[in-house]
Amino acid sequence: MRSHYCGTVTQSLMGKDVELCGWVHRRRDHGGVIFLDVRDREGIVQVVYEPDATQTFHLAEKIRSEFVIHIKGVVRERPDGNVNPNMATGQIEVLGQALEILNYAETPPFPLDEHQHVGEEVRLHYRYLDMRRPEIQQIFKMRAQVNHALREFLEHEHFLEIETPILTKATPEGARDYLVPSRVHKGQFYALPQSPQIFKQLLMMAGMERYYQIVRCFRDEDLRADRQPEFTQLDMEMSFVNENDVKTLSENMICHLFRSVLDIELAQPFPQMSYADALEKYGSDKPDLRVPLEFTSVDDLVQDVEFRVFSGPAKDPNGRVVALRLPQGCKLTRKQIDDYGVFVSRHGAKGLAYIKVNERDAGMDGLQSPILKFLTDDVAQRILERCGAETGDVIFFGADSTRIVNEAMGALRVQLGHDCDLLQGDWAPLWIVDFPMFEKNDEGGWDPLHHPFTSPAADMEALEKKPAACLSRAYDMVLNGFEIGGGSIRIHKMALQKAVFKLLGIDEEEAHDKFGHLLEALRYGCPPHGGIAFGLDRIVMLMTNTQSIRDVIAFPKTQTATCLLTHAPSNVSQAQLDEVGLRVQREHLKAQEEA
Repeated sequence: MRSHYCGTVTQSLMGKDVELCGWVHRRRDHGGVIFLDVRDREGIVQVVYEPDATQTFHLAEKIRSEFVIHIKGVVRERPDGNVNPNMATGQIEVLGQALEILNYAETPPFPLDEHQHVGEEVRLHYRYLDMRRPEIQQIFKMRAQVNHALREFLEHEHFLEIETPILTKATPEGARDYLVPSRVHKGQFYALPQSPQIFKQLLMMAGMERYYQIVRCFRDEDLRADRQPEFTQLDMEMSFVNENDVKTLSENMICHLFRSVLDIELAQPFPQMSYADALEKYGSDKPDLRVPLEFTSVDDLVQDVEFRVFSGPAKDPNGRVVALRLPQGCKLTRKQIDDYGVFVSRHGAKGLAYIKVNERDAGMDGLQSPILKFLTDDVAQRILERCGAETGDVIFFGADSTRIVNEAMGALRVQLGHDCDLLQGDWAPLWIVDFPMFEKNDEGGWDPLHHPFTSPAADMEALEKKPAACLSRAYDMVLNGFEIGGGSIRIHKMALQKAVFKLLGIDEEEAHDKFGHLLEALRYGCPPHGGIAFGLDRIVMLMTNTQSIRDVIAFPKTQTATCLLTHAPSNVSQAQLDEVGLRVQREHLKAQEEA
């Protein structure tokens, strides 16, 4: 039906006949001449209908926004004064000679103009209309380019694209699994994969050597702006590699991606930082290095001050006191500082102490703060020295449990960086390494910081004697404060895998039940192997400069994990439940109805 896409009709087609299909983006009637802006996936072109073509002109008068039309016409130059340099088609217009209405449209519930701001709930309810907007279509065109560039790179590096099962067995994090009841095996369940982790390790044992997959994963958990219950990741695994092999290839792949899609050269090699240093300096294991602010630990300086807000956490082995210097922060008003106090309270902090350095050389007389009365002159001056404070600076303080200080002051650091226009550069990639192998859980036992198949950076004897001190062979790639990829070298020997399971409180019976297929495979010559998985939604979110991964997923869920378009999840009929041998407790149904 068409000879060209709307957005490709340029001066190179001057005087040529074209046939176009699309939606009416806008209709204008100027002095008896009708202008139609016709839109398709590739852009917008202006079509003109003049009154001397009576039949076609009268049909054009009936056209409204979002009608689906088919047109024939001739490409010509726009008259002087009507050129639009901001459009690829802005130099030309199409003189309409024929017009067919392929379908009519009711008035949309919101304007599809890129300058209109519409509430997210309305947009997601009518997502198919929202996706007609040119700026949304650009996002999904870029997403397709991202997929193509990644496949191009990996296939050049001899990776095989292999699909792994969607219906599988529940994972160790079973509470977060989406369960699928079986009709054939009543009372039994599949689980949707949170990751293809075990399958990709089995592929290495199968001799595939280099595997990748752009795969859908599922996780039933609380959501944030950068989380969804179903998400897409680029999954990779390689045999006969060490950490540097995986990181070098991954780094080259991300550089290829940015070069191919955005024409941006990322500087290599990416900097590397230990997990401990990241938490010490930035309070986060995914710091945004575009923000040139760092924490300064002052626990030792305030242990004996009268101010218990400081001295209490400073003496607590699970507490922390940090200072955050904001250069020339004295420009902030009292209201702005109070607003930052409210901001950190949302992250668990009880308040935000500060010192304004009005005159560095004037001693205590040059300082301004409600907490100065609790600090001696010596303590205050030592804090200023350690922070490198200068006239005009503000020093903010965080004092609480280590977790709260890291979270609250880490968030404040990033917020100040954006608010005060401190960001340096557009892109700041980073490797985080030297993660602890384990972390303590609420019951006093051990949980894996990554997953139970990550190889420790110590031998079995050191692992069993000092698990708290054991580091892992894991690595995360961070970009602009977001973790975009995470992976590790895997355990490839059965004895070590069993030792890790034992430390995690997984006895032999549970290990056999959950991981018997993996343990059995380890008996038959497993190569050393490692891999990484990249969050594709998150990468596209960053590359398109959008605020949420919901913007880069065609049909996303809300933060309550519901689909406003299809109204999922929903109740099912009793007949469907009987088919799979399930019964829903009535009190749960009643609670849902009341909610």
